[in-house]
Amino acid sequence: MSSTTPEVWLPFPADEVDGLPAAFRYHRWDGEDEFPADPADCVFYVTPYMKSSEVSIRPLALMPRLRIVQTLTAGIDHVLGGLGDLQPGVRLCNARGVHEASTAELALTLVLASLRGIPGMVRGQDREDWQGGFYPALADKSVLIVGYGSIGAAIEDRLAPFECGGITRVARSARTTARGPVHPFTELPDLLPRADVVILSTPLTEETRGLAGAGFLGRMKDGALLVNVARGPVVDTKSLLAELESGRLRAALDVTDPEPLPAGHPLWHAPHVLITPHVGGSSSAFEPRAKRLLARQLTRFAAGEPVENTVLITE
Repeated sequence: MSSTTPEVWLPFPADEVDGLPAAFRYHRWDGEDEFPADPADCVFYVTPYMKSSEVSIRPLALMPRLRIVQTLTAGIDHVLGGLGDLQPGVRLCNARGVHEASTAELALTLVLASLRGIPGMVRGQDREDWQGGFYPALADKSVLIVGYGSIGAAIEDRLAPFECGGITRVARSARTTARGPVHPFTELPDLLPRADVVILSTPLTEETRGLAGAGFLGRMKDGALLVNVARGPVVDTKSLLAELESGRLRAALDVTDPEPLPAGHPLWHAPHVLITPHVGGSSSAFEPRAKRLLARQLTRFAAGEPVENTVLITE
């Protein structure tokens, strides 16, 4: 029998989220095999965090009353495959405001660690090998940020004190910001050869899938550093491996394709690459910010007000 009280599925226990409205019945579900309640009664579904696409979309076809799908990620590519099962008018919202600080911190960490040779020094410490010498600095380097949404802007915020030689911004379409112009993707062929560091922070879409392929990488200057905090498939792994193995480029990757990177994959031991296991948003900053977002969204939804961060509405 269907519930008369609208239901909400959360990946957190409701009693751990301050400020939730009393208008709903709450159920915790973070991707377990068993559903916590009848999906047919769910009106607001918060997808499990850092679970596969298959897990995230599994209940969607069983949710005829659903009005809101809320991800806890900035990207929404992992749920797009399930939207065809939904009724028209369902809003898909992302987690804008949750991951900017943490992802930008990691992007800066990857840049600095790679340029200053920290991975080699850590390995040297294990061998008691003192690796002195001169290493590249971020100061005076030109940086190209590809994907200038809220995360790209947060990355620039953190680059600002490091005396870069210049920061260039690229997004899907041109616009002007308080910090300067944002160039369209169509200008990348002219911009790439000028950059010492290229940071990818763009969403994964059909336009950006394989964006950093052979042509893109081939236009980067010799010795340049590619940093990917976007999604693994934004980079063509085969093309990147060729550039790394030739010694022409360096890379620092928080995301890979495939992901998780399987044992024995050549990217693990490619020269001049630093790999972190998709932890850009997985920090102590995540949970409190995510819970505040959910409380705001559900309070607005209960009051009949427009929710924030809507990225598309099903037709």
